[in-house]
Amino acid sequence: MYTVDYSKPQEPRLAEAEDGARLAAFDARVAADDFIEPKDWMPEAYRKTLIRQISQHAHSEVVGMLPEGNWLTRAPSLRRKAILLAKIQDEGGHGLYLYSAAETLGVTREELIEALHAGRAKYSTIFNYPTITWADIGAIGWLVDGAAIMNQVALQRTSYGPYARAMVRICKEESFHQRQGYEAMMVLANGTAAQQRMAQDALNRWWWPSLMMFGPPDDSSPNSAQSIRWRIKRETNDELRQRFIDATVPQAEALGLSIPDPELKWNEATQHYDFGPIDWEEFYAVVRGEGPTAKDRLQARIDAWEDNAWVREAALAHAEKQATKQAA
Repeated sequence: MYTVDYSKPQEPRLAEAEDGARLAAFDARVAADDFIEPKDWMPEAYRKTLIRQISQHAHSEVVGMLPEGNWLTRAPSLRRKAILLAKIQDEGGHGLYLYSAAETLGVTREELIEALHAGRAKYSTIFNYPTITWADIGAIGWLVDGAAIMNQVALQRTSYGPYARAMVRICKEESFHQRQGYEAMMVLANGTAAQQRMAQDALNRWWWPSLMMFGPPDDSSPNSAQSIRWRIKRETNDELRQRFIDATVPQAEALGLSIPDPELKWNEATQHYDFGPIDWEEFYAVVRGEGPTAKDRLQARIDAWEDNAWVREAALAHAEKQATKQAA
């Protein structure tokens, strides 16, 4: 049997053959729906793709607390305030789960957050829109969290183990968020004429950004094909978007609200809803940081990180003190 001495530089052909064997074994595991774990060998491109996707997901959960926090002190009842507070707390927890999953790939949380603050990392464009009325909180729960669930349920079967396991609890809690939002919209839709108009206005403003949450069309999404081959993603952007529309239109009809798309109609032949064109120019503008509240959102995250540095420092000092006691 021939063994490789890793203490010496390998011949280029030998190293290439070894990498080829590792890649073949990796591809076979992915094809067999085995989870890839942190200590397993993985292609560098796979690792970088996961870091990008998981960190963007984590950033989105944390930034997503901001538009809802805008209404925390102004919720219309104590019950609504308690529900919203619980939801915001859940989203903070989701960010922590996801940052922890990303750290298993060899990147630090500080590096991830620094990339966000420097503008090198992105978060979901949906959170760069303002929450103007209380109905927006209902629309976010119903539409935004509904779109998130549509995407995240499949992530419970993503090929990277820590990410898949984190998504199990996240999906359960996101289901609560979606129901909370729909129930809030139901109350408004069955309320006074002014409340009904508020609910319809929120749907009008959040419908198209919610469709954009699934990402650009498949023919303009450079990462989707490879992510599906690696089974990081299970379905394409367009497939998920269509499924969301098919599920959400009947919900709007049950509320007595109208989807703001004059081209929306049921297609008997395809058994799906046809819908109008999405304004992708708006999508890419928001991605570039030109959304209505983009600068405010990012600055809020930077301020929170800097203003609360003392909490991290105190926690680290306490941990070091405890470690010293245990060592003694």
